[in-house]
Amino acid sequence: MLRHTLGLSEEEQRLADSLVTHGYAVMDFPDVTLDERIERIRANLGPRYGLALDDPASDKTCGERRIQDAWKFDEDVRAIAANEAVLGLLGKLYGRPAFPFQTLNFVVGTEQAAHTDLVHFSSLPERFMCGVWLAMEDIGPDAGPLFYLPGSHRWPSLTNGLIGRRGFGSALGSAQDPFAEAWRALAEANQAREEPFLARKGQALIWMANLLHGGSHQNNRSLTRWSQVTHYYFEDCIYYTPAFSDEFTGQLQRRQPISVIDGAVHRCRYMGEPLPTKGSGRWARLWRRR
Repeated sequence: MLRHTLGLSEEEQRLADSLVTHGYAVMDFPDVTLDERIERIRANLGPRYGLALDDPASDKTCGERRIQDAWKFDEDVRAIAANEAVLGLLGKLYGRPAFPFQTLNFVVGTEQAAHTDLVHFSSLPERFMCGVWLAMEDIGPDAGPLFYLPGSHRWPSLTNGLIGRRGFGSALGSAQDPFAEAWRALAEANQAREEPFLARKGQALIWMANLLHGGSHQNNRSLTRWSQVTHYYFEDCIYYTPAFSDEFTGQLQRRQPISVIDGAVHRCRYMGEPLPTKGSGRWARLWRRR
């Protein structure tokens, strides 16, 4: 009944069910020119990693692991992030229009411990953020595949207040480090297990904001793991960084994300109304606390 009310196709309903149940969903990326885009991206970005990519025996993990916001100079990176079919799908699944605001392009995996994007990118209302990870080649178990903890998106969203620290105005080398112990404790308490995503080229993984995920250890250092991550926000939200905020006192490190689609700045909005940059009128009390 809900499927027909929302106008979802069978495939869209499958993706919605997987997101609700597992916190992620796998699909084939909807771009008939994807192979050509991937080849151009690899040719354009490859030299920027400082690696001997033409040498199959060289260590591919000794250079730069990622390039942030390559959409600003690479049209194919931008086109993947701004794919209209993906935007339409996310809009249906979340109930409000989506816009991409960040891209990350990888030549190898991150080997990061399990973490959630929620400490980096959050919103009010909560969890109107998601990621889409695209495999740009077949990825096996020795190439440091992406992993996730199914169902972890249902666990509590960690804030500085919950882990006993102040975040607003603090200096951190890593936004994730203060939350690592709590994430490990949650995983242990829920007896959660990491599952690798052994993707084939052209498969994409949508994950919800609070899903714990990371990069597996790379057993074979000579392998690449070409991939692109796009982070999406949704319209009519307050955007902020929880790692540097104290929600309980109203002190938020707000964001003004720039849309990959057209370079437009998305100001924070609450129920359709833009939030002013300085306190005035009925918003004054909120901003005096900042």
